[in-house]
Amino acid sequence: MPIPRDTRIYVAGHTGLVGSAILRLLAREGFSNILTATRDRLDLRDQAAVNYWFKAHRPELVFLAAGTAGGILANATYPADFIHDNLIIAGSIVHAAHVHGTKKLVHVASSSVYPRDLTRPIAERDLLAGPLEPTFEYYAVAQLAALNLCASYRKQHGSDFISAVATNVYGPHDNFELVTAPVVPSLIRRFHESHREGKPVVVWGTGKPRRELLHADDLASALLFLAERYEGPGHVNVGTGEDVTTAELADLVRQVVWPEAKISFDATKPDGTMRRLLDVSKVHALGWRHSIGLREGLERAYRWFLESSPESRPPHDALASF
Repeated sequence: MPIPRDTRIYVAGHTGLVGSAILRLLAREGFSNILTATRDRLDLRDQAAVNYWFKAHRPELVFLAAGTAGGILANATYPADFIHDNLIIAGSIVHAAHVHGTKKLVHVASSSVYPRDLTRPIAERDLLAGPLEPTFEYYAVAQLAALNLCASYRKQHGSDFISAVATNVYGPHDNFELVTAPVVPSLIRRFHESHREGKPVVVWGTGKPRRELLHADDLASALLFLAERYEGPGHVNVGTGEDVTTAELADLVRQVVWPEAKISFDATKPDGTMRRLLDVSKVHALGWRHSIGLREGLERAYRWFLESSPESRPPHDALASF
């Protein structure tokens, strides 16, 4: 059923990649009662504070898109932060939503919850079918716990709490810091710097791993779609059903950011999972499909990076090329 436009909707993680995309969509769709809380007002790792906030605001719908995320290097550098913060944030929000009568909660998880060695499209039933990718293990364990947390509140209390497992997401408000960035913003930043400094771009790994990539605005549309139309007990994969090699991705980013850049691959660095492509037949059967192609999505992401960091613009007017 369509969600009334005056529904009290809380977006947890509203300044991040996924949360900001949800906010943009809700605004476009005419929702008038959107709730947010910045970190200085509400520490999501503090259960008492989260309970108090939920009691005061009584959100009817919650999008749980808050947490700590990053690429291979960030996960290797901050494993305790990744598991601790994500466990505590999910636990605090899900419990408060139950205690204070939230009607629906939509939790967003990462495809890192799936086994590392599956090279075919990964279906929802493949959860826990094998070992996790070691480079994302701590983050993935916390994500798995959050999936089971939502399922357990549904089982014990009848809560309409659902989970969506998203493939690699990119777009505006992504993390473009070189040390902690995931693959797409990392590549965008590297090619951007190569233009400014005249240096070749070194890409981690062999270039052979395959990655499925979903624009954040497409993910937001899927999450609102599921909030309105899905009440099932199992999680739902959200992705494009298409993938590219990291070498192909690097070349696409090169074409968007600086076509004259030179690329090399550092095979001494880890590749991560060789392939992670989601089986999206379940969400397709429900009636949702992505709409933003990869080239268009990369152009949008780079445009946002340039507009948000004017001091980092290259010598030519890159914005004029879009």
